[in-house]
Amino acid sequence: MVDIVYRTRSLGVAAVGLPDQYADGRAAKVWQLYIGDTRSRTDEYRSAVVQLLRQHQCQRVLDVACGTGVDSIMLVEEGFTMVSADASDKMLKYALKERWNRRKEEAFDKWVIEEANWLTLPNDIQKPGDGFDAVICLGNSFAHLPDFKGDQSDQKLALRNIASMVKPGGILIIDHRNYDAILDTGEAPKGKNIYYKSDLTKDISTSVLYVNNRPHMVTLDYTIQVPNMDNNEQSDVSTFRLSYYPHRVDAFTELLKNAFQGKCQHSLYSDFKPHTPGQDYVPCYFIHVVKKTG
Repeated sequence: MVDIVYRTRSLGVAAVGLPDQYADGRAAKVWQLYIGDTRSRTDEYRSAVVQLLRQHQCQRVLDVACGTGVDSIMLVEEGFTMVSADASDKMLKYALKERWNRRKEEAFDKWVIEEANWLTLPNDIQKPGDGFDAVICLGNSFAHLPDFKGDQSDQKLALRNIASMVKPGGILIIDHRNYDAILDTGEAPKGKNIYYKSDLTKDISTSVLYVNNRPHMVTLDYTIQVPNMDNNEQSDVSTFRLSYYPHRVDAFTELLKNAFQGKCQHSLYSDFKPHTPGQDYVPCYFIHVVKKTG
C-alpha cells in the first residue's frame, strides 16, 4: 500500500506532470516574460557564471537546459561558442527567434540550437571530439525531471548522459533550489535571489507531496502580474504551476559523483559563494561544479 500525503502552503497541489511542463505554450510565454529577458539576469549572476567558465578555460559550452535561451544568449554575448538544447519546443522557439533576429552578428549566426532529451542526449547532440569544455544545467532545470519509477533510474541515466558530454578536464555546472530548506520549513528561503530581478512576481506558494513518508515532489504556484498578456489594455494576473523533484544537497552530490564514476572533483556553492557546512546563511540555490578527472 502506498501512503501519499500532501503538506501544503499553497493554492493547491499539482498532479504529476509530464517532463515538458511548458507544452501548452502559455506557461512558456509567461516564463519568457518572467525571466526570459537577458536583462533580467543580475550582474552578480552573470559575473559568477562567466568567471567559473573562464577560470576553467572553457570555450565550447553545451547548455542542456536552455529553455528560452536566457543563459545561452548571455554566454554568446560573452564570446563563448554555444550549443544549446532543450526538450521543450515551446521554450526553444524564443531562443530560435532571438538567433534569427541577431543572425547578422557572427556569434549568433554560429549559435547551434537543438531539441534534445536528457534521456537520449548522446543521440540528440553531436559531441565535439572528446567533449565540451563545459556543460551547464542552470535555473533549477534538472529538478523538472520526475521520478515516476520511484528508483531515480531516469535521473541517474540523465546525469550519466550529461556527464558523458564533458571532456576530460572539463566541468559541469548544475544547480537546484535549496530543497533542504523547503522540506524542513515548508517554504522557499526568503533571501535575495541573485538569478533574476523580475518585478512581475506577486506570490510563489509551495506544496510538498510525500509518498511513503519520503518527499516525492515540490510544487510551486506562481502568481504574477503580466502586462497586456493578450493585448488587453489592463494587465493580466497569471497563475501557473511547476513541479520539481526535491533533491537534497548531499544526496544530489552523490548522484553527481556516481554519474562521473567517481572520476571527478566536486565543489559546492551557495548562491555562487563557496559553501561552508553549518553556515548561518540560507541560500536560495545550491550550485555544483564537477570537474571530470578521467
